[in-house]
Amino acid sequence: MKININELMARSGVQFGTSGVRGLVKDMSDEVCWVYTTAFLQYLSENKKISKGSTIGIAGDLRQSTPRIMIAIANACTQKGYIPINFGNIPSPAIALWGISEKIPTIMVTGSHIPDDRNGIKFNTAEGEILKPDEEGIKAQQVEFTQNEFSEDGSFKQQKQLPKINQAAEKYYIQRFTDFLPSDCLHGKKIGLYEQSSVSRDCFKTILENLGATVTSLGRSDTFIAVDTEAIRPEDTVLAKQWAKQYVFDCIISTDGDGDRPLISDEDGNWLRGDIAGVLCARYLAIENIVTPVSSNSVVEKCQYFNTIIRTKIGSPYVIEAMQQLSKQNIKGIVGYEANGGFLQQDPIRLNNKTLAPLPTRDAVIVPIAVMLLAEQKKIKISELLKTLPQRYTFSDRLKDFPTALSQKILASMIQSDLATNLIRINTYFKNIAEAVSIDTIDGVRITFSNDEIVHLRASGNAPELRCYTEANSENQAKNINQQCIEIMRSWKKSSGGLPA
Repeated sequence: MKININELMARSGVQFGTSGVRGLVKDMSDEVCWVYTTAFLQYLSENKKISKGSTIGIAGDLRQSTPRIMIAIANACTQKGYIPINFGNIPSPAIALWGISEKIPTIMVTGSHIPDDRNGIKFNTAEGEILKPDEEGIKAQQVEFTQNEFSEDGSFKQQKQLPKINQAAEKYYIQRFTDFLPSDCLHGKKIGLYEQSSVSRDCFKTILENLGATVTSLGRSDTFIAVDTEAIRPEDTVLAKQWAKQYVFDCIISTDGDGDRPLISDEDGNWLRGDIAGVLCARYLAIENIVTPVSSNSVVEKCQYFNTIIRTKIGSPYVIEAMQQLSKQNIKGIVGYEANGGFLQQDPIRLNNKTLAPLPTRDAVIVPIAVMLLAEQKKIKISELLKTLPQRYTFSDRLKDFPTALSQKILASMIQSDLATNLIRINTYFKNIAEAVSIDTIDGVRITFSNDEIVHLRASGNAPELRCYTEANSENQAKNINQQCIEIMRSWKKSSGGLPA
């Protein structure tokens, strides 16, 4: 029996998003995960990126469904003539780094920051995470499989197990930072580590302690908690401030579920926005050339720290592609960061006579450490470090269970005519903000108003959500605008697209 991946996507609802495939756990059956993995392996083989008998690295996050999916992936590797190596529960950047260093493909089972009823699979070639052309190559695959191996619900008929855990990738990831950063550079720092259910919680603690910090573990959970670094939960905002007051930390650190998106607070427990942390991280590392999505704060341009700034669509594959294009122009010192704080590195970074090897996928560890070290370098607190930047504030939120088709209809209505007509129509939607003066359609619709405030709307690539990003000269105003937009979006949803004329 043969199945086409495009057909599987339509039938199962498990689809490629901004980074890998994702879907509801109930739809990600053993059969579906086995077929996707087989398609990935076939694609690599067809493009001579892998040979029979090669090893494939596998890892996963701490979701309840992850071990089962890892077993399905390992089984697919074995049946196609490859050797699966189980690296256990480690961060996405850790398994990708190992694959790059060992020149082998790797696969990470994770839903990242989305709720526990969903999961996903991230595929990496020996060069790093797959890009959009790779996705198209995987989608075009025809996979042959024996239906007899699976039950009617898509589960394996015979119970299977994962290979024994190999700890080499986690150790290599820890060593990456302890070898590069100055010895004992965090000595005297009191850090709260909000562990929740992040797969990076143990190795991140080891890295911080190896660098001399005193680390207090906070909020460890055996139940998965969906921490989205772009839409921080109100309870996490409250917890951070309570912990900061109770323990008198220099900062509090955390990550999302698979450890590729960081969170760092100031000494008062106020969480930094990921794109602000990205600017500060790049500043500490003496970076000259930046690639970042269109949704990132415009402080990256206003601070005038960098020689080149490239804006892309949202999603790490687009950032990586743009970094590669800059590299082809013989430009050196290229990094990328996203609004979620994930930091991507195209080139080796040399600092203090040490070198940090490239890692062209999102990483969470380097960002908070670099922010702390930049503040230390300037002999100021993190809250004071923020004041050295142009004062631009962003806020983001999303409306969940927002049908993708409705999102597309709404966004299309804003750009269906000439610029002048589009601006008039947009002004009917957002008449309480200011006059719209320009539109950017790199990804979704990003509107700049006459008072230099920004509203950016886009449909999520991972879930049925309409996301809203806002930017203003004050934190309260960015939040207020966002709340206004969410109410407008909610009215759109209720009317099922009955928009203003």
